[in-house]
Amino acid sequence: MKGRPYGMLIATVFTVLLLLFLYSIAEILLLLFIAILFSLYLSAITDALQQRLHMPRPAGLLLALLLTGVAVFAIGYLIIPPLLIQTQAILQTLPTLMQGWERDLIALSRDQPFFGQMLGELQEGESYVSNIIGEVSGYFRELLPYVFSGAGFLIELISVLVMGIYFALRPAMYREGFILLFPPVHRELVRDILADLSRTLRAWIVGQILAMLVLGALTWIGLVLLRVPYALAFGVFTGAVAIVPFFGTLISTLLPAMFVLGSTGPVHALLVALLGVVVHLIESNIVAPMIMERQVHLPPVLSILSVLVMAHLLHLVGLLVAVPVLCVVMVVARRVYVHRVLEGKGFRRAVRDRPIELRLPDEGAVLVHPAGLEQSVPALLEG
Repeated sequence: MKGRPYGMLIATVFTVLLLLFLYSIAEILLLLFIAILFSLYLSAITDALQQRLHMPRPAGLLLALLLTGVAVFAIGYLIIPPLLIQTQAILQTLPTLMQGWERDLIALSRDQPFFGQMLGELQEGESYVSNIIGEVSGYFRELLPYVFSGAGFLIELISVLVMGIYFALRPAMYREGFILLFPPVHRELVRDILADLSRTLRAWIVGQILAMLVLGALTWIGLVLLRVPYALAFGVFTGAVAIVPFFGTLISTLLPAMFVLGSTGPVHALLVALLGVVVHLIESNIVAPMIMERQVHLPPVLSILSVLVMAHLLHLVGLLVAVPVLCVVMVVARRVYVHRVLEGKGFRRAVRDRPIELRLPDEGAVLVHPAGLEQSVPALLEG
């Protein structure tokens, strides 16, 4: 009993040091997480090829890489040349648009005192548009130090790709090695949680890719019908920023509307903004439920909060992985904290995967749970 306070103190100090160490290598752990996401994407294709074509796993993985490379090359070959032309044209017309925005802001601040107070007073040589752009660019400068840093970014990209390929080639080896880090009595629970995480993250990856394609295509078609210039560039941008919930939707809706505001008037801009709202409503209420198959349940408030927290902690890369990190937190919290702690089901469960049997003393019959051969004991007990 005398040694217990010292043991608690040592455990506390060790925990604090471990947390500080993990925080110091958070960027490396983030790269590892991205590599795991990439491996889950490759594994989904490889597993499908193994099941349908009975291919060896190395051959299936190689074919998955080839299919991915061909798809990326084909999309790049078809989209990148016109996209670069339209982006360059947008940059050339931007000064004229900024002058129109400046005139509108000056008129708005003069006619509406409330907006004038929000925009503030202009000093000599300043403009509202330049001040807004300076604030936005300053924010993004804080987000960018950890990406696109020349050789460092290239090394990190190659590391992520290589780690993802190794994970996808032998997933069982890495999974079982991780499970061995836990006490035997908890290993079955850890195995179930990892399987749940794999299903959830696979559903998110597939859903996110298809949602980005649908959003980009619908936005491009709608902007073409509304005769908005550079529709392809705005469509690609809409699909790209869809990975960031809410904020990507907001930016991709307002940007083309602001672009046409200075050239064709507020009515056209309102129609463009309404198009963005309709496209995202279609994606969120029709496309997303069909793609996700109800496997990923993320409350909107938690999604926005995760984006804000990850952007604050890990900058731009944190924005990109905010939703999958939230998926992981939700699964672990549900399986461990809610089921095991709050509901009092505890952690002392059977350690082997076997069907649940109910033996009747009168006749000696055996009843096997219908899902007993498909799920482990912890998963059945939590259900």
